[in-house]
Amino acid sequence: MLPGQPKWRRRKDARPGEIVAAALEVFAEKGFAAARLDDIAARAGVSKGALYLYFETKQDLFEAVVRDAISPNIAAVEAAAQAMDLPFAQVSRTLLVRAADMMSTSAIGPVAKMVIAESRNFPDLARVWHDAVVIRVLAVITGLIERAQARGEIRPGDPRFHALALIGPLLMGVLWREVLVPVGAEPLDLTALARQHIETALTGLLIEGAR
Repeated sequence: MLPGQPKWRRRKDARPGEIVAAALEVFAEKGFAAARLDDIAARAGVSKGALYLYFETKQDLFEAVVRDAISPNIAAVEAAAQAMDLPFAQVSRTLLVRAADMMSTSAIGPVAKMVIAESRNFPDLARVWHDAVVIRVLAVITGLIERAQARGEIRPGDPRFHALALIGPLLMGVLWREVLVPVGAEPLDLTALARQHIETALTGLLIEGAR
């Protein structure tokens, strides 16, 4: 947009993206229940009527936030996992650190916090988050573990439980950052946590010859 050009002259095609970006900011700041469509419209620089041209409800906006702001990050992890034909130890080190970097710089943390806090009153939030984020991440890690077990790299055991054990500390780290750091807890380096945790986890997971 040229300097001084009125916001209402922006390309119409850009508006849904701007509205979604504004919704993400408002959801992160206020939560789902307290967020108002008026606030989101004002943040996006559009009228409430213009917002309704693209999104009828806050639920529609939340689904768009997950689809446009979160899902591309998950797709990048899926693509990276599929492209790596390496021993499990190398793949897991790379992916866990990449996931930690992503959680540190993307909207995943604030949105996850909101879903956890408000899922009792808005269960559809949890459903959307589960279907678009949780099961996809879990499927990537579980698939890697299943293949590593078939190659004799990883000890027997439920691969889904192994996957949950791998990603659990990162989820705790995200909640620490989003819930406790704002009230005075010591900040947490998610990437450093990932690097230390994967070495500890691999000690228990890997069969002796695969270390």
